Amino acid sequence: MTLWQRLSESSHPVALVFFLAFRLGALFTYMFGLLFTDKFVLMFVLVVLLLAADFWNVKNIAGRLMVGLRWWNEASETGESVWVFETADPQRYINPIDSKVFWMMLYGAPVLWVCLAVLALLKFQFLSLILVFIAVSLTVTNAMAYSRCDKFGKANNIVGQVSGGLLSRAARGTFLGRFM
Repeated sequence: MTLWQRLSESSHPVALVFFLAFRLGALFTYMFGLLFTDKFVLMFVLVVLLLAADFWNVKNIAGRLMVGLRWWNEASETGESVWVFETADPQRYINPIDSKVFWMMLYGAPVLWVCLAVLALLKFQFLSLILVFIAVSLTVTNAMAYSRCDKFGKANNIVGQVSGGLLSRAARGTFLGRFM
């Protein structure tokens, strides 16, 4: 079975396509954009726009449709920031293809952006490093929020299967462990 056939079995193919387009579009534009033009500012703006679209899409549409989770941040009456997490009805059918693609890309993108940050640092490309820090902050925020939102452990099961449990055990002992 080809990748296209598997993805066509999605319960929400439009949400899946936009999820992948924004997430991969930002990465590919950052990595290969300067091959097509020498205008760094244009690439910077385009990547930031793709990252913003990805953040909004994941937070408001893809997470709700693909895995039945949603989160937002609001200010309480005392002015404190309060994170609100919402989970769909546990009886709701979650398509395994949607779920696997969502969780793997949700956790995979920040890892790729961190690798690109290390590369930019080693190459002394400090303007690129600013862009990569924006990407890391947006993708990690979504990843941490959805990890906290996932009451039933769907993400932890998928991450455990993919990494053999190494990532989840390592994350529990670090800063990320507070959010998991």
